[in-house]
Amino acid sequence: MSENTNKKLVGQPIFTQVLDLVNKNKFSGLVKEHKSDRYYKKFSSWTHFVSMMFGIFSRCDSVTEIVEGMIGCVGKLGHFGLSEVPPKSTITDGNRERDSAFFESLYFSLVKRYSTFLSSSRTIELNIKELFIVDSTTIQLFSSLIFKGVGRNPKDGGKKKGGLKVHMLIDALQDVGKFVKVTAAKVHDSKFLNDLVLNPHSMVVFDKAYNHYKLFAKWTGKQIWFVTRMKDNALFEVVKTISETTLTEGQAGVLKEEHILLCYKENKQDKEPKKLLLRRVTYQDEKGRKYVFISNNMEITAQDIADIYKQRWQIELLFKKMKQNFQLHCFYGESENAIRIQIWCTLIAQLLLTVLQRKTETKKAFSTIACLVRQHLISYLNLEELLKNSKRFYDKYRKTTDYSNSLFPLSG
Repeated sequence: MSENTNKKLVGQPIFTQVLDLVNKNKFSGLVKEHKSDRYYKKFSSWTHFVSMMFGIFSRCDSVTEIVEGMIGCVGKLGHFGLSEVPPKSTITDGNRERDSAFFESLYFSLVKRYSTFLSSSRTIELNIKELFIVDSTTIQLFSSLIFKGVGRNPKDGGKKKGGLKVHMLIDALQDVGKFVKVTAAKVHDSKFLNDLVLNPHSMVVFDKAYNHYKLFAKWTGKQIWFVTRMKDNALFEVVKTISETTLTEGQAGVLKEEHILLCYKENKQDKEPKKLLLRRVTYQDEKGRKYVFISNNMEITAQDIADIYKQRWQIELLFKKMKQNFQLHCFYGESENAIRIQIWCTLIAQLLLTVLQRKTETKKAFSTIACLVRQHLISYLNLEELLKNSKRFYDKYRKTTDYSNSLFPLSG
């Protein structure tokens, strides 16, 4: 084999190259901190983690498929840090009993480690210290007994299935969750805002499902800014109209800017409502659709408010990546703990692929990267070279490989 070919092949399978992004010393530290190996002599936290990641990257539908797939890697288990394939019952028991908090901590330790590295090259031309985006996605489950309250009863008269919500806060310049919380689907979105720890002068953007007027007043006192859409049933008084204009069809821009007093009650028993001074911006997009935004920041322009709200598309794309590229319609356990473990491992998988995407500076879509990793998971290929330019990688490999002894030698 030529020297050029050796550069394309490496001594570790692609799966191992991905796992190498997880610092083993930090992993061991978390194991000690959570005592996650305390009751498991033969099924270590690392074996559990590797088993889950194998299933997620290869899109296995069940624990049985994970085990059967890993049996096919029997000669490569040492590369994964394993000595044997864990039995199906062992993985199932581990998903039910090992505290999901360990995997949650592992995810956030990886976010912290790669935080600077994950910062995007894109810029946001706003004088804002920190810009965060908040949203949630609902995942329907197979049982009404787990994470109850996914939504309406089915039209066919069947039982309502259980469901969960993944609430997430991301940095506008990063594509991973900085703060994540998994709840039952029936938990109202606005409750997630109470758990956020935000710095003064930071900005948060979210849709109107998160409107929490009492918290808005608290944030205003701490100079924590927000941009959101106004609810249709909101009560308010117009204090002053700052600007008003008419736009032609197909023209995008700010139609009206007002200062308003938003009326709200801190408690249901309050007789008189409290009032919060906000900006109300009516915006028209290119298709003539109108949106009404509110914000407590009095310094940025009305157009800035509209532009900030547009940043929400980033978190919607993040959820789309998670649902389309990873197995979240089949779960490897029926307990709440097992489902939480799979959610956290899926977030870790997404984070690791995002790191590879930034590290290689590839122009490939995230879905293409996930597909390449899945298809070549146990191949001895240089992953970074493959991601940078798979076509050029193939052409170079083809030219330096001798096919003369092949059963089907190439011609020409």
